[in-house]
Amino acid sequence: MRLPRTLIPYRYKLALVSSVHRLFQASKQFLSFPKARIPAGRFPQSKIQYQNRLFHATRYKMAATEPLTTYQSSFSLPSLLKVPETDPSACVLDSFRIAIAQLLSDALGLDLEKAYNGVDYGKKGEDFTVALPRFRLPGKVNEVAQKVIDKFSPNEYIESVVADKAFLHFRLNTPNMIRAVLTQVHELTHVVPAQQAASSSSSAEPEGIYGTNKLGAGKKVIVEYSSPNIAKSFHVGHLRSTIIGAFLANLYKASGWEVISMNYLGDWGTQFGLIASGYEKYGNQEKLEADAIKHLFEIYVQVNKDAETDPTVKETAAAWFKRMEDGDEAALANWRVWRDLSIKKYVQEYERLNVQFDVYTGESEVSKSSMDDALERLEKIDLVEESNGAKLLNLEQWKLGKAVVRKKDGTSIYLTRDIGGAVERYEKYKFDKMIYVVASQQDLHLAQFFKVLELMGYEWAQPKNASLVHVNYGLVQGMSTRKGTVVFLNQIIEEAANVMHEQMKTNEEKYNAVENPVETAREIGITGVKIQDMAAKRINNYTFNWDRMLSFEGDTGPYLQYAHVRLASLDRKNPHLLPLPAPSALALDLLAAPHTSQQARDIAFLLGTYPDVVKTALKTHEPSGVVTFAFRLAHAISSAWDAVVVKSLGEDEREKAQARLFLYGCARDVLGSALRLLTIRPLERM
Repeated sequence: MRLPRTLIPYRYKLALVSSVHRLFQASKQFLSFPKARIPAGRFPQSKIQYQNRLFHATRYKMAATEPLTTYQSSFSLPSLLKVPETDPSACVLDSFRIAIAQLLSDALGLDLEKAYNGVDYGKKGEDFTVALPRFRLPGKVNEVAQKVIDKFSPNEYIESVVADKAFLHFRLNTPNMIRAVLTQVHELTHVVPAQQAASSSSSAEPEGIYGTNKLGAGKKVIVEYSSPNIAKSFHVGHLRSTIIGAFLANLYKASGWEVISMNYLGDWGTQFGLIASGYEKYGNQEKLEADAIKHLFEIYVQVNKDAETDPTVKETAAAWFKRMEDGDEAALANWRVWRDLSIKKYVQEYERLNVQFDVYTGESEVSKSSMDDALERLEKIDLVEESNGAKLLNLEQWKLGKAVVRKKDGTSIYLTRDIGGAVERYEKYKFDKMIYVVASQQDLHLAQFFKVLELMGYEWAQPKNASLVHVNYGLVQGMSTRKGTVVFLNQIIEEAANVMHEQMKTNEEKYNAVENPVETAREIGITGVKIQDMAAKRINNYTFNWDRMLSFEGDTGPYLQYAHVRLASLDRKNPHLLPLPAPSALALDLLAAPHTSQQARDIAFLLGTYPDVVKTALKTHEPSGVVTFAFRLAHAISSAWDAVVVKSLGEDEREKAQARLFLYGCARDVLGSALRLLTIRPLERM
């Protein structure tokens, strides 16, 4: 399709030209940006995606393959000593924390890095807090605190220090914090990507990189997730793995890793013997061509029903699968067609969810030789024992029970295929980490699987390397239609879209302004599904709740979309303030007291924390932290809406109005980035 000419909002077009030129000329000695690349096949297919690319960049993709090498902000503060694992060029609040650490180091004789690690984000309105007892210093804690206060004098980083029992609370220099944060958000979202694009021969559009980091630069990770069974519609049971896995893929890309998103299909096993034998009896070519997934599922249900009264059905199915494992071409021909049709259907489902895979593989692609080699290796280390003709692994000394690795008829089982597949993947990709996104119900299987690879002696599988990771999650309870019937995912999405569409129609003026209301309603519904899933810790079970999921009130997906749309509307409502000057020419001091209420400062500080939110999520593999950040930002915006107004300011307060519009624009950029990290497409109208 034809791509939009620009991703930069009109509000920044003229300012951006001068900003890019000035930043490039002033920073040649500091800047070393690699060329931008976007993976093929990732361009938008809908009007909503088109609009989103017109106004915003997807913040994480480019950073995954082309991490930021060096960046020098156009707003500079006094230089500071460097602290390991900090990067003020990606998170400007790091520099403020270093300034606090330097004060602690000077006043208390602490090592700078140790002091830095003691500086935490504050609570209840405090910027940063230090718990003094953690340093285990001699003397009374109030005397230690007084040493810091005596050493302190206000500077360009720190405005005040307050002792509170065993704690010290630090408030940052408000004007400098606001300008430093907003400048960095703007430049890493718009200026630097545009500069990269200008020096690149690529036709790909520039993409914002605020919130990204380089922690995984030079490393490769495989994220295996979703993994539905072919010849079946996408069931809601696969939804959590898909949502969490896609988030992790985005998260690792945002952290500089080379990411391979892998869908390991359930495309092998006795169940396909059932379908194959059932197809001979119930198959219909016309129905297959009309809707292959639906027809094959109908066959699967019918043949299982037959098996309840006829024991020979499963025997026939097992014999059929044995023929497939032996490579009988007649037995494999239909299976190949069903597999291809299933993948095509899944690609459509994933596109609606804004999920893409780099590799579609499956149990069928694990070679027999790999499985045989694995079994032979296990027998050599005396882990295999026989039971009624089947072969089992005895892992009881590690409190992992016993596990079948080969059935009595000689066919493979999924543990054997997992082992062979892992070995083949390492040989092919030489990954640094491989993540399996699988429900907590499979905790024992994954523990057995990882232990077996460890015992087989593979260096990459040793626990010390932490290269094999199981990201587990709890169950979705009560996920059904509003009428109570258990359904497939497409039914959930369509029902959510219909409810949202009806709600949108209640405001005729806004409804008429939306270019594609049906598609917009679907995006809101999908957002509701995803946010409800990711809002709590992933290990927790949760009950699917239609009313909560689709509400515009409270912490819901529609509420986040509404917050983003609200921010996007400000440019449309204030064309007289556009285009905005470059950040250096904006009167951002007017965002601080007494010119503007505290809410503006709260928003700016919150925006500055976003890079750390991403880093924390990388450590925990929890999407809930990013969801919580998005809600906090949306709440801060809502709180500021009436106190930090833009439109009602007169021409004599134009500078203040432009500064506020810039603040809200940066908030829109960061909220959009957080939503994209969560695989959600931010909307411009709804």
